[in-house]
Amino acid sequence: MTDYLANADVALLQRHGLNDFEALWALQLDAVDEPNTGRGGWSSVYRLELEGKGYYLKRQSDYLTRTLHSPFGEPTFAREFRNIRRYQKLNIPALDAVFYGERKSKGQHRALLMTRALDDWSDLEHLLGQWPQLDVAQRLGILEACGTLARTLHSAGQLHGCFYPKHIFLRGRADGWKAQLIDLEKTRPLLFGMRDRLKDLEPLLRRAPAWSEGDVRTLLAAYLAQPADSRQVDTWLQRLVRRRHDKETR
Repeated sequence: MTDYLANADVALLQRHGLNDFEALWALQLDAVDEPNTGRGGWSSVYRLELEGKGYYLKRQSDYLTRTLHSPFGEPTFAREFRNIRRYQKLNIPALDAVFYGERKSKGQHRALLMTRALDDWSDLEHLLGQWPQLDVAQRLGILEACGTLARTLHSAGQLHGCFYPKHIFLRGRADGWKAQLIDLEKTRPLLFGMRDRLKDLEPLLRRAPAWSEGDVRTLLAAYLAQPADSRQVDTWLQRLVRRRHDKETR
């Protein structure tokens, strides 16, 4: 596979001698958390700053998954990178890939994925912790941005698979709130209509206990492009509550 390097970052990486796989693999950095082990290998995440710009550099070795696409196994980053590119083509707001490459060396299957850090964005999980302190306009903007993001995702025929607060990043500006997604590894085509849509949305609501029924109605109104008191919003709310109850009582 040919290495991918985003055009916008070529000059910057070249200035630091980091525009190829070997240089990025050899770069000495501190991991941001404990490495994942299993699958016969390891996977780790590092933070990198270059000229005031933040990046996350993810490296793994023999950390493979088997799919119909690759029955003999491929790095989990390969699927994530394909999904990043797919989201870009479908105009679904999500993180940007800067570099991707793979190498098979000395019996090891290595992969490297570099993405831009979302330093001027806040994840929804953090914002939920501040929910009581946010003003009405902020809450409304966040809820509508999340609903619009979900509508864009599902209208493009994609199911995220981990539509959780920690994977939704938001930014407020004068022209309103914007939202985008990270962690695209579990994305798959949306095949089963309303069932798949509920499957994506319910975990988000279950992880947002700070939201009132009115908040959820606001999100669903943006998602469905319907008034918050509409019959369609009523139906979706009832289905989501029922699915949540079923999950919690299993």
